[in-house]
Amino acid sequence: MGPPEIHHAIASRGHLNPGAPGVVFDRFELGLPELVRNIWVVRWDIEAPLTQRVLNYPALNVVVEAGPQVDGPHHTGLYGPQPRVTERTLTGGGWAAGVLFRPAATPLLTDLADAGLLGADIAFHDAPSTRIAAAMTGEGDDLSAVLREWLAPLAQRVDDAGRLATSAAVIAEERTDITTAAALADAVHASARTVERVVRRHTGFTPKQLIECRRMQNAATRLFTDPDTDLATLAADLGFTDHAHFSRRYRGIIGETPGRTRTAGREARG
Repeated sequence: MGPPEIHHAIASRGHLNPGAPGVVFDRFELGLPELVRNIWVVRWDIEAPLTQRVLNYPALNVVVEAGPQVDGPHHTGLYGPQPRVTERTLTGGGWAAGVLFRPAATPLLTDLADAGLLGADIAFHDAPSTRIAAAMTGEGDDLSAVLREWLAPLAQRVDDAGRLATSAAVIAEERTDITTAAALADAVHASARTVERVVRRHTGFTPKQLIECRRMQNAATRLFTDPDTDLATLAADLGFTDHAHFSRRYRGIIGETPGRTRTAGREARG
């Protein structure tokens, strides 16, 4: 069971579906930038099952959620990063409140490391889940205040290795001129060996995988939001010599063919 990251009305990086009636998504910052990328909140009330497609940022989510998909009043889980498209089907009515962490947060939240982080889906007991649930139902303190009280002490424990991992992940995501692990190491002013070790420890990915993940996630977003995108042109834009090579790498990383992503995009538009 993974986090239902859903965006209302528009598609955005990481959230391939363009939204649906009865689903409202909000995202905001918490003011702890070394530890937390953003807070996301989703509420849904739908008559028919709705499948959401997600591409994840290479870091952990901690999610408190309620609805038909969980046993009991609410469930709290820790979910690891993965480069592939994941799907989640929502039913009925419910809500979820998630914290998308920076890579620096990983060792402060879990003993999992390296490849053990990828696709992790485990119960998480260190969040103030009852207070978060009360905030989501309007029966408790403000959600931001609850989360800040929990997370501010953790933010003070971020170390230099965590900062390096976060810096590498941000640069790999945002700078299209960084195409090799060596270039990424130069950009963060560290040795390639150090960057490899730190990035793997905090994200489960190698530096090269971070870069390829960004390239293919950008491609997946384009194919989903504009299914008529020409594959040869897209492959060239991403630096591939031919679209056959691009298609093989795309399937290996995203977990489906470019054609499947296109089809999903067309289906989402009716």
